[in-house]
Amino acid sequence: MRRKRATWAGLVLLTGLLPLVGQAAEEVATLVVPSGQEVRFLDAIWTGEGAARVVRFRFVAPAIARDRAEVEFSQAEADMAHLCEDFALPRLAGEEPPPAQIIISLADRPLDFGLADPEATQFFEAFRPDHGSCIWEGF
Repeated sequence: MRRKRATWAGLVLLTGLLPLVGQAAEEVATLVVPSGQEVRFLDAIWTGEGAARVVRFRFVAPAIARDRAEVEFSQAEADMAHLCEDFALPRLAGEEPPPAQIIISLADRPLDFGLADPEATQFFEAFRPDHGSCIWEGF
């Protein structure tokens, strides 16, 4: 399975995320979402091949931390839908073939992909891109 990873230093390596090139990091560093919390783009990770490709957009959202409990999952659901529609989809425009699935994840702290941290709070939602919209797909 092939995996591509985008980080602040390596965004230009990901086709489909080229719209981020040329933007100042602070333009995408902090985003305000419907719950009012501030989230920061961490990276995008591609897995799979062809029509089975999946892209994960990962964000740091300190307000979801269990010890802070400022934003609960029910509030963060709208945030993840917003991030899919307004952050992920524009960056995937023109990607051929388009990914089969977009996963939006929020974590209360930066985490290495695929590693468990029992102290961390993480929320995930999966979406199917469909004609410029994100269609929710429960896990």
